[in-house]
Amino acid sequence: MNAAGPVVRATGGITGWVTGIMETMGSPGAGLVVALENLFPPIPSEVVLPLAGFTASRGGISLAGAIIWTTLGSVAGALVLYYVGALLGRDRTRAIAARMPLVKVSDVDRAEAWFDRHGAKAVFFGRMVPIFRSLISIPAGIQRMRMTTFLTFTALGSLIWNTALITAGYLLGESWAVVQSYTGALQWVVVAAMVLAVGYFVVSRTAQVRRSRRRADEEEDRDR
Repeated sequence: MNAAGPVVRATGGITGWVTGIMETMGSPGAGLVVALENLFPPIPSEVVLPLAGFTASRGGISLAGAIIWTTLGSVAGALVLYYVGALLGRDRTRAIAARMPLVKVSDVDRAEAWFDRHGAKAVFFGRMVPIFRSLISIPAGIQRMRMTTFLTFTALGSLIWNTALITAGYLLGESWAVVQSYTGALQWVVVAAMVLAVGYFVVSRTAQVRRSRRRADEEEDRDR
């Protein structure tokens, strides 16, 4: 499998490391890297998957093998995070929320209710959204989502995401890095949306706390 060798010599960092693993282990190596990517975000799937497709286009690994093994790796990594959430548990989550400024236990209750209604869809679509790809497994574990449901929707969502990026890398060949520019832009959109959502939450909750304190002070003045 030395077809990928020139890529290792021509590049460094994560790209060279990932290609080296695929060169040594073949398709299972791609699956291993994707499993690690779920646990260690500095290893981005936006690089790993198109690179796996490029490696397949050069005969280093098979296209079908890359898709199958990376999907297995995605499920394995998600399963680890599921159990992290399960170990954390509902009671610990509520206790942590109770100690956090501006956060109410009722916020956790609403989040739980939402996940009860949309958990399967959240896991499925979450596997195709940067950042949330890994994080979505934790609330699934906290809620103890049925394992068959979790595995099914994690596998389906991962299969779609992995197939799209691997196939793009396969078709683009030497220009596989173009995929990263598009997925990177999507990641920044997600980050911006998260920042805006957190900002809105902090501002609105701070205003709510101030109004509550003001009403409490007014009632205390009337009682005097």
